[in-house]
Parts: sequence; structure tokens; C-alpha cells
Amino acid sequence: AKDSKVVTALFEILAGNIKPDSGEFNWGTTITFAYTPNENSKYFDEPMTLVDWLRQYSEEKDEQYIRGFLGKMLFAGEEVHKKCNVLSGGEKVRCMLSRAMLQNPNLLLLDDPTNHLDLESITALNTSLTDYTGTILFTSHDHEFVQTIANRIIEITPKGIIDKLMSFDDYLNSDTVAAQRLQMA
Repeated sequence: AKDSKVVTALFEILAGNIKPDSGEFNWGTTITFAYTPNENSKYFDEPMTLVDWLRQYSEEKDEQYIRGFLGKMLFAGEEVHKKCNVLSGGEKVRCMLSRAMLQNPNLLLLDDPTNHLDLESITALNTSLTDYTGTILFTSHDHEFVQTIANRIIEITPKGIIDKLMSFDDYLNSDTVAAQRLQMA
């Protein structure tokens, strides 16, 4: 749980929601990002429909346009008229992912996006992210999700980072990485 809080703090800093204790970073001038936080309850306090909830984040207000983004995250038919303040944890994550897609960013910050999602939702997310042409900075406890999405693994250790361009399974099975990890522990 402590590691999750540290990772969430890093994502909150990268999203500009909290200030770091020390140091600084700057995004490049061409970076536009969307952040899907691990804790999202504060976004769902109002009793509005999913269409109205997502519409508030869009310049384009047409219902069909908004429904298209909800549909990518498996909200169909009358489900889009459900009140957002009564959603399950998985439904909230799916809404936040719809919101991120709507923003059309070139960088996605995803803090454990598969939390609370069922297999069908994870599959839909996985397909969307595999097709995504931008950069994705994410954390996940879902091995298969990481294996299919990640092509660069960055491990933060007490003495620095290990940064490798390889699949997650290759990273886990690499003797070179294991030796490097021992040195950096």
C-alpha cells in the first residue's frame, strides 16, 4: 500500500495536482496530457447523467459525439442516462477513461487504470491503448495488461532508475536487469 501511495503521489505531481517536496520538472511545449487518477470519487459528486457528466469536459456538446466516447468504454443505450453519483468503482474508471479519450492528448497518465474493471472493460481498454499512437505513462498490478501495453519499463529504485526498452516479461526474466536491480537496492 505504501508503494501505491508513492506512485500515486508521483502521478499527482506529474499531473500538476500537488507540488513536489523538492526538485522540479517541465513538460515539453508540445505535450498535451490527460490524467486518469487512481482515486476519482471527487469527480462524481453531482447527480447528473453520464452524457451530461462527460459533456462538461467537451467543447463539442452534441449528444451523439459524447455517446461515442462513452461507447468506447462500453456504455451503451440507456446506460448513458445513468446518474454518475451512483456508479460502481469500475464504472467510474470507465468514465474517467472516456474523459481522457475525449481530451485527445498525446500523453496519457494512467494510475493503475485496471483497478475495479471487469475483464470485458480491461479488454476494451487494452485494445484502445494498443491502438493509441501517443505516449502512455502508467502503472498497473495487472501482469497481462503491462505485458501487452508496455514496450519500455522504468523501475524506480532507492538508488536511481532502471530504464529498458523491452517487454515486461523480458524485463522480469533478464539476468542483466536482475544484476542491475541488486546493485541499486
